[in-house]
Amino acid sequence: MGFISLEGIEFFAYHGYYDEERRIGNKYSVDITVEVNFRDAAEHDKLAETLDYEDLYKIIRDEINIPSKLLEHICKRIIDSVFTRFAKSTSVEVSISKFNPPIGGVCQRARVTMKRNRDETI
Repeated sequence: MGFISLEGIEFFAYHGYYDEERRIGNKYSVDITVEVNFRDAAEHDKLAETLDYEDLYKIIRDEINIPSKLLEHICKRIIDSVFTRFAKSTSVEVSISKFNPPIGGVCQRARVTMKRNRDETI
């Protein structure tokens, strides 16, 4: 087993509990770590035997572009998509940060992190 991570992926997207947030948009950052059995890839040097992180990026991009009220909802969709796309994945951890959240004070970002093993349900 091992881990494949993408860190600091940035997007501009339209999420938030308030209508105004979904209308004007905001900057978001995503970090993801996927546990995967890549023993065969390490042995044979074949991309088909591991998790292609270009495909992983595309999953995140597609899910972050669907407007949502909650970061938790986006995390769940990303995790579900990773498990659907990558049979060799055994656990996924996703963190999504919203820059300058509307909390009535100074805050660089708010972050939600969700981790799930393949055999767990939410």
